Amino acid sequence: MGARQTTLALLLVVLGAALLAGCGGSSTKDERQPVACREGVGVYLSALREAPGAVILAGETPISGCLVPAAEAGELADLGESALAAATKLNAQARAEPGGPAALQLGYLLGAIARGSEETEGVHAELLRRLTVAARFAPRAEPLSGRFLAAYEKGFAAGRDHG
Repeated sequence: MGARQTTLALLLVVLGAALLAGCGGSSTKDERQPVACREGVGVYLSALREAPGAVILAGETPISGCLVPAAEAGELADLGESALAAATKLNAQARAEPGGPAALQLGYLLGAIARGSEETEGVHAELLRRLTVAARFAPRAEPLSGRFLAAYEKGFAAGRDHG
C-alpha cells in the first residue's frame, strides 16, 4: 500500500473513531442532575398534580431524569429530601382521603423514581427503598385501604411508563 493510501486509511479510521465517540458515548453525556430536581418539595408536589399524565418538574425535567448515575452527594441528598418529603405528605393525604388524587400522585412519584433508578447501577437503591417505606406507611401497621392501593398502583404504572 502506498503512502497516500496508508494516510487515507488512517484518516478514515480516526474519523470513524471520532464519530463513534460522539454518538452516544458516555464520555459526552451530561451526568449532572438537572436544576429542577433540586428546587424543593413544592416543585414535586406541584408537578405531580398532572399525574397520571406527563409530570414535568419546572416545565423541563421528568422525575426519572433526576436520577443520574454520577450525581454528586449534595444533588442526591437534595433529591432524597424533596422526594421523601413529597412521599410523606402524599401518604398522609391519601390515608385521610383514599379516593382523592394523593394516592395516585404518590404511586406516580415512586414509579418515576423506580424508572429512573433502573439505569443507575444501584446508586439510587436506598432512596427507592426509603421512599417505598414512606409511601406504604400506615400508623399502627394498619392495612392501607383498597382504594388507596388501587390508585397507588395506577399511579405507579403511569410513573414507571413515562415518569
